[in-house]
Amino acid sequence: MDAEATQVMTRTGQFTTTSVSWETPVRSRLAAAIDRLSGPLAELVERGANEGDTRMLVADILSVGMNYSKYQDLTTEYRTGGESVDYAIVRDGALFAPVEVKGCAQDLDVRNIQTARRVAAEHDAEWIVLTNGRLWKAYHLRPSGDGEGTQPVLVVDVDLMDAESHERGIDALFHLTHEAVENGRLETLRTWNEALRAEPLAAVLRSEAVVAAVREEVRRTTGHPGHEGDADQVLRALTESVIARGLLPSEE
Repeated sequence: MDAEATQVMTRTGQFTTTSVSWETPVRSRLAAAIDRLSGPLAELVERGANEGDTRMLVADILSVGMNYSKYQDLTTEYRTGGESVDYAIVRDGALFAPVEVKGCAQDLDVRNIQTARRVAAEHDAEWIVLTNGRLWKAYHLRPSGDGEGTQPVLVVDVDLMDAESHERGIDALFHLTHEAVENGRLETLRTWNEALRAEPLAAVLRSEAVVAAVREEVRRTTGHPGHEGDADQVLRALTESVIARGLLPSEE
């Protein structure tokens, strides 16, 4: 194991490898900022604050919690035609993600990012952040299957006022912090989510490692010692009975 990493137990009881050099303090800083701003957030939500008031809270979360400098990493200058986004996260002088802010009382859905999508397309950005202060969503703009334009794919979805999923929310929002983006953690989260789509999972289910694991588990539960060709039998059963036909390679 890397000397810079250690195994820690999460609140869900699962182990994960966490870099002690930067991840732990970043998570702690983000959690502390969210806790500190929870009071103002609750007040804004209670009175149904407009977009202007919500933007002030969002700027605090972006700067204090996520460590984006208001003077170097955030800007309001990005626009397309006569439209503009509320904020934009800039990396190395280029647009990384437009940030669209809505009022605290407004529901959020993909229709809210149409302007941000146009700004992103004009400046070759792949990410969009949508928030009303309470809800935070990050979309990755995946190339459309027809090669025309992009398709927004939800990667981060957090409700800061959901007490039951507070720790999970902080963990998800962590991927949007300045440090996590710089260290590739947002990109690896995107890759993880992509790998959980039906087609990639179908390929995983047919992999040698999974077939071997299934074979060993079936052997254990049945008491059967195994026989010649049992791995091929497991693969055939997965292919013919478990995995939907439309998810298999065309040649099969």
